[in-house]
Amino acid sequence: MNDRRVVITGVGVLSPLGNDLESTWAGLKEGKSGIGPITLLDPEPYSTKIAGEVRGFEAAPFFNTPKDARRCDRYTQFGVAASKMAINDSGLEDYADLDRDRIGVMVGSGIGGLGTLEREHAKLVQRGPGRVSPFVIPMMISNIASGLLSMEYGYGGPNMTIVTACATANHNIGEAWRMIKFGDADAIIAGGAEASILPMGLAGFGNMKALSTRNDEPERASRPFDTGRDGFVMGEGAGMMVVEDYEHAVKRGAKIYAEIVGYGVSGDAHHMTQPHPDGAGASRCMNMAMKHAQMNPEEVQYVNAHGTSTPQGDIGETKAVKASFGNHAKDGLVVSSTKSMTGHLLGAAGGLELSACLMAIRDNVIPPTINLENQDPECDLDYCANVARETEVTAALSNSFGFGGHNASLLVKQLS
Repeated sequence: MNDRRVVITGVGVLSPLGNDLESTWAGLKEGKSGIGPITLLDPEPYSTKIAGEVRGFEAAPFFNTPKDARRCDRYTQFGVAASKMAINDSGLEDYADLDRDRIGVMVGSGIGGLGTLEREHAKLVQRGPGRVSPFVIPMMISNIASGLLSMEYGYGGPNMTIVTACATANHNIGEAWRMIKFGDADAIIAGGAEASILPMGLAGFGNMKALSTRNDEPERASRPFDTGRDGFVMGEGAGMMVVEDYEHAVKRGAKIYAEIVGYGVSGDAHHMTQPHPDGAGASRCMNMAMKHAQMNPEEVQYVNAHGTSTPQGDIGETKAVKASFGNHAKDGLVVSSTKSMTGHLLGAAGGLELSACLMAIRDNVIPPTINLENQDPECDLDYCANVARETEVTAALSNSFGFGGHNASLLVKQLS
């Protein structure tokens, strides 16, 4: 049964560039930065005072009542909202013969309800255990968005959450692909959501020197593959997909963005937070995705890099791309990091970046790596510097690599 084809029929996005797919994609094509001074909290005590915030988001319209929205952490609000956008985009709920026991939900989060944990812990310390909300546990756990969506829509298929730090969204989408190929579901809403622009997030990442401190130039702070890069810029938001069996999608007349043809997964087995210096794990991951797809490297035009703007990470990924793509890496392959514009959405990054791959295929436009002014000699590929490029894209690969050495690559192709 694993010969089933799997496609993407719906996309939902919340990002620092916009609160839907089209506005986000428009910003990416324009080379627009969504990075600015932090407004969600007072950043004064922190070394990093900039981030990619979701702006103007109202959660209540995506919930049955305002009270339901308030009983969710911000990350859950993002996950539910983007999932509903994807479901509406797919037309799944319009299908009269929908078997809800064969529809699943897999909304991941690298960090989960950190805001809820911070707020309720402060109550515990300052006012005692009796003042802690009875909703604190369901609000902070990373799987609650999947559960809430399953309950609201009556989706009784696979319901779970994979947590692999910054590889979270890609792993949820990839395992949804695997389950559909295996015949365990007809469609799964899959991706990631994150909301960690918070005191603990800023202090934790900041004290490990992972964040950029280019506070006086927010829009220029995220600069993957540039000699001036000094760390990643934290972002927030969500990227969700309706991943669906091809025959099921055709039967209900759904529009199809692209086919998922490959999924790679590997471990670096190297370091708690640093990538393998020669990119060995990342290369194995990309190789697996191409093997699943039965595609040669030359058939892939675009790689949306993990490209976080960290000194070690960008070099390691460059080495991995060269190892996996051989001569094609320097002769025809275009690589870009959209994190240069959105910042790093952590567990939601893969969902947002896969949506960029889908749009690149739809519009034959590769989004740029902005702020690439002095390219690192050790990062010697074509990173689509600063300006989007119109070129034919029939296949694109999205990389996500997480703390703990977790790697995930997704390969999507124009439907043929």
